[in-house]
Amino acid sequence: MTDSSDSKCIFCKIAGGQDKATDILYENEELVIFKDIKPATRHHYLIVPKHHIKDPRSLNYSHLPLVERLVEAGNDFLKQQNGDINKARFGFHWPPFTSVNHLHLHVISPTSEMGFIARCVFRPNTLWFVTAEWLINRLKAMNLKS
Repeated sequence: MTDSSDSKCIFCKIAGGQDKATDILYENEELVIFKDIKPATRHHYLIVPKHHIKDPRSLNYSHLPLVERLVEAGNDFLKQQNGDINKARFGFHWPPFTSVNHLHLHVISPTSEMGFIARCVFRPNTLWFVTAEWLINRLKAMNLKS
């Protein structure tokens, strides 16, 4: 389900410029990028669509271009920050293991800097965290089933 915004959602407030405590590092008409409040590495960014979308499980095939644009923005931004794309992890927390119910892509680099807890929390393709690649493949498979 996609709404324009949710007045109670902190990420909607950040994306709408209503939360002055968060520094927006990049913004375009569709998304914003800012640092994670509890970074797992020196390059740990969140890429958030401006329109409220609950979580990755609520996506369908029509959202595939959006997810691809989030990943592309993450790649571009990480390169601009001199982060290493080859040592990066891109992914989403999977419900019910989401701390904020607003779709957000984690961009984390370098993964070698992650501590024990972060390696557990951001472990790829588990019950609680899926890679962007996994989500893209899931959305593509939805089209094949229709």
